[in-house]
Amino acid sequence: MAYTVLARRYRSQRFDDVVGQEAIAQTLKNAIKTGRVAHAYLFSGTRGVGKTTMARILAKSLNCLASESATIEPCLECDSCIAVNAGEDIDVIEIDGASNRGIENIRELRQNAIYRPARARFKIYIIDEVHMLTTEAFNALLKILEEPPGHVKFIFATTEPNKVLATIQSRCQRFDFGNISNSDIISQLKNILNLEKVKFEDDLIIALARLANGSMRDALSLLDQLISTGDEVLKLEMLETFLGQPGKDKVYDLVEKIADSDGPGSLTAIESLLNSGFTAVQVIDALVETIRDIMVIKACDSESPLVVLTDSERKRLMPLSENFDAAGLIYNIALLEKLRWPIKNSDNPRALLEASVLRLTLSEHFMNLPELLSKLNSPGPVTRQPLKKNVIPNTPAAGPKPQTPQAADNPPSKPILSENADLAELKAKWDKILNLAKTTLNPRIAGMLQKAVPTTLAANSLSLSFKSDDEFAKNLCQSGPRADIIRKLLSDALGRKITVKFEVDSKSKPAGKVRPPGARMSKKVIDDLANSPAVKTVLLGLNANIVDVIHEKK
Repeated sequence: MAYTVLARRYRSQRFDDVVGQEAIAQTLKNAIKTGRVAHAYLFSGTRGVGKTTMARILAKSLNCLASESATIEPCLECDSCIAVNAGEDIDVIEIDGASNRGIENIRELRQNAIYRPARARFKIYIIDEVHMLTTEAFNALLKILEEPPGHVKFIFATTEPNKVLATIQSRCQRFDFGNISNSDIISQLKNILNLEKVKFEDDLIIALARLANGSMRDALSLLDQLISTGDEVLKLEMLETFLGQPGKDKVYDLVEKIADSDGPGSLTAIESLLNSGFTAVQVIDALVETIRDIMVIKACDSESPLVVLTDSERKRLMPLSENFDAAGLIYNIALLEKLRWPIKNSDNPRALLEASVLRLTLSEHFMNLPELLSKLNSPGPVTRQPLKKNVIPNTPAAGPKPQTPQAADNPPSKPILSENADLAELKAKWDKILNLAKTTLNPRIAGMLQKAVPTTLAANSLSLSFKSDDEFAKNLCQSGPRADIIRKLLSDALGRKITVKFEVDSKSKPAGKVRPPGARMSKKVIDDLANSPAVKTVLLGLNANIVDVIHEKK
């Protein structure tokens, strides 16, 4: 006897058996109970989520011969139920929209629909992939779909509802089938394996649910493939051996090398993945999935249900998440996603993959945009200090707020100024305070403070003035936690707690000619700035263009 695959053998037979689409099943049950069954339904959703299965259950419920009327509990034993399950019932006609998409096929359907069913209550047409019908075929279907004979029901299934004409959709009751949750897939796979008396590792089931991506049929097909290997126990390692899926350990090794800024190590990790038989695109997909998991763990916590991981994977990703900040993870995902299409079409995908991973690995050696802007007007070569990858501490969402970093935790051992220092003494020793800021503060904050000049010092109030060209730096200094960091530094230098005011010097004027409101900088100035090596590096990294320049260069 021919073997029946798991996806067919364990297909849901009644509404109560449906997995992951309980709301739709309940709505259809209520419609049958109250006698409000519509003449046309449109089931939409991705592959393997139960559209055709639900259509067959509805057909069995309407035509079950063991019941005197439509029922929500078809017997599954009468001739009609058995024939519908096999797709061979003469009154339930299943049509493939991809191969019967022409107007002649729909004309034939209309001619046959007027005849009453042979033995059942309704003649039911199930059209799968209905979006494949031509526009002419859709138009031919309109009239009978709007006013069908009382004995005719239509059930349409599609993975692309946007391609179904609005005039067709308006004549149907539409149900959108969502992806099946990982927990439902895991539970169903375990039940089936227990019924099949196959031993398995829990970690394998979790990995299969993750690979299925919301499709129960995909999960059952993968499971069928693993069972056919003949191993007594299904193990996680079989995904790499038989399905060609990248091993998580090797992917985590690559992410660790990226976190450690280990260029040679990251290239070796790529070599290991490629030698295992994985393509460059598979490596990109695995990296995106892993970095996404780290991002969710950092934004939520390691126990978040938003990530589907085994216990060992969670334990390994937790320390990895400490080495990244949220902004860096978002950038990494965007960069890798943008690379998928070029790598697919590249004649040398490995070189493009390695260059991209090195870009992520050596990110600390690239200057960030605020730092670059603060250096553009400074004389001499542009230099930088390395950036830490982990800028944002990993704290629980509902936990206590972290303390202000850097300056708050590292105060100077003694004040730089005397106990009753005045403005003159503060100005005389201002360079020492700036040097202290360079060593104790974030380099971006220290760079912005370089542009400030103390103007007044009265009692416990200090005013710092910025030139009008540096108003952007002033706004950054007084926003968020930066103002508290600067206040703490200056309070320690003065030996007393002070308040700090940030002002713009009204007497200073921007260099060059002031543009009228709404006017844009000349194209020559923008082109000159865009061709600057430092700015060009930033523009290439961001895949951006200069739209306008706010202040002319001094």
